[in-house]
Amino acid sequence: MAGNYTATAATGGYEFTQGSGYVLPEYPFVEPPEIRQGGMGHHPIVIVGGGITGLTLACALAHYGVPAVLLDEDNTVGVKGASSRGICYTQKSLEIFHRLGIYDRIADKGIQWSVGRTFAGDDEVYSFDLRQQSAYNLSTQPPFINIQQFYIEAYLVDRIQALGHVDLRWCSRVTGLRQDDEGATLSVTTPAGDYQLRADHVIDATGARSPLRQWCGASVTARKGDDRWCIADVRFSKQPPTERHTWIEAPFNENRAVWQHLMGDNVWRIDYQMAPNADPDYVSREDVVRERLARQFGADCEVEIVWVGPYAYRSECIDHMRHGRVFFMGDAAKVVSPFGARGGNTGIADADNLAWKLAAVSRGHAAGPLLDSYHEERHEAARQNVMVTGRTARFLRPADGVERLFRTAAIGLARQYPFARQFVNTGRMAIANPYSASSACEGTGGLSVQNVGLRWADGSAGTTNDLLRWAHGRPLVLVFGDIGAQGLQRLRALAAGNPVRCVQVIGTHGRAEALEHVIDPQGHLQGACHVFGHAWALVRPDSYVAATGEGIDASLVHAVEKCLGTGDAP
Repeated sequence: MAGNYTATAATGGYEFTQGSGYVLPEYPFVEPPEIRQGGMGHHPIVIVGGGITGLTLACALAHYGVPAVLLDEDNTVGVKGASSRGICYTQKSLEIFHRLGIYDRIADKGIQWSVGRTFAGDDEVYSFDLRQQSAYNLSTQPPFINIQQFYIEAYLVDRIQALGHVDLRWCSRVTGLRQDDEGATLSVTTPAGDYQLRADHVIDATGARSPLRQWCGASVTARKGDDRWCIADVRFSKQPPTERHTWIEAPFNENRAVWQHLMGDNVWRIDYQMAPNADPDYVSREDVVRERLARQFGADCEVEIVWVGPYAYRSECIDHMRHGRVFFMGDAAKVVSPFGARGGNTGIADADNLAWKLAAVSRGHAAGPLLDSYHEERHEAARQNVMVTGRTARFLRPADGVERLFRTAAIGLARQYPFARQFVNTGRMAIANPYSASSACEGTGGLSVQNVGLRWADGSAGTTNDLLRWAHGRPLVLVFGDIGAQGLQRLRALAAGNPVRCVQVIGTHGRAEALEHVIDPQGHLQGACHVFGHAWALVRPDSYVAATGEGIDASLVHAVEKCLGTGDAP
């Protein structure tokens, strides 16, 4: 069954679902100056691809005030005639969107959830509440929000247009790329004709079928699975609980797996695992889908089908995320099995990671070697996510023999014993990946900092993101506790010689020095920075710890230089 797409102008409400399909906005094509005026344009940064990854990068660059051009071959968000695609967005992604200024719109439209329940047959094997877990409970953002991907993309477009700095060029298909020592040249085809763009840096966010991989000679490690699934995006007359429900062996789906999520517009996403040899056309036929839904929710349940689509998955990971002037991100860099929401969320993290580094280098705040840390950090994350989702895929469709024996034993034990629940793998939920081997991090750095609440010096409420916005793309030196006259002098010297902002963090009754300071009444900011007692933390613009320490001495200076790529090479 194909989606019913109708071209409409974007509206502030963004009600994209009408009747039995998704209605997407269209953005106007504007003839680029290279065609109007002739000649080859030059831009420091060109982003290829206007999906969620490319738009997040564009929005982050606009947030930092860095000019860029984004080229997208379509004239809309989402994918015409395809699907609602990603729906589940992690706390880290929501924190990024909060920093970029679109979180409130996401929260208003989407569905917050933290409780997940897993079933085997008719038995609930286990449940969890992410709000009770320390990895989630400090942030001002919830553990997850479910919302159709095209909504977020549309909010990003609106925000980019409001911020300026980034030129969004629709109906612009990149048809060629060549590089030299000075930069890269892109060939672009548009309705008004062809032209060429010169760029210092090119970012490939074109997705899993990226042509830039081949043009750059990039190698990819890939594995194709034979698992088959069918999505049904539906509205019900009956309302299931607003929770993540997973069946490992669903009796209403021939003992195969099923996922059930609520997302925006009161639309439910139901993912059904199919037989490996299932015919995609047959399993997505409307009468077959309705029969499947009736088995799960009862024949008396009224169902409105919004969209249906079959899919199969594969795992891919590019071997190097930078090739000369070209950076790969999102699905152009890696493709993972759709378990645990590790697809789009990792693309968002790719964009956030690269954006501050491009901004720092373009402003002259950081040295070129900092850009190499993008591959070091995000390739580590990509490999981890491919491995984790691959294990889930094998648990959900085990091979005969040891894998099937293990799954049967894990399910049986989990029904009775809490210790065995950790072995039931229906998708390890996406996390903010740590960076353990980065040239831009020192010692205990490489961990994400949650967007916790704090108080400004005047007592008004703020968050970690507010501090990062205030720093405007510069790393933050947060000093917890007393500083002393000598420490104050050293911090001032550090700030005078480096593009960093220094802030003292005190408790409710702490003593503030003659330095910018904030109040951490409950110690949440200190806990989020993974330090204790009198200590400092160097926090990067992407809300990751670059380094921690105790004395305000040469070790802090070294950490700042390493964070900005201005120190000695490792």
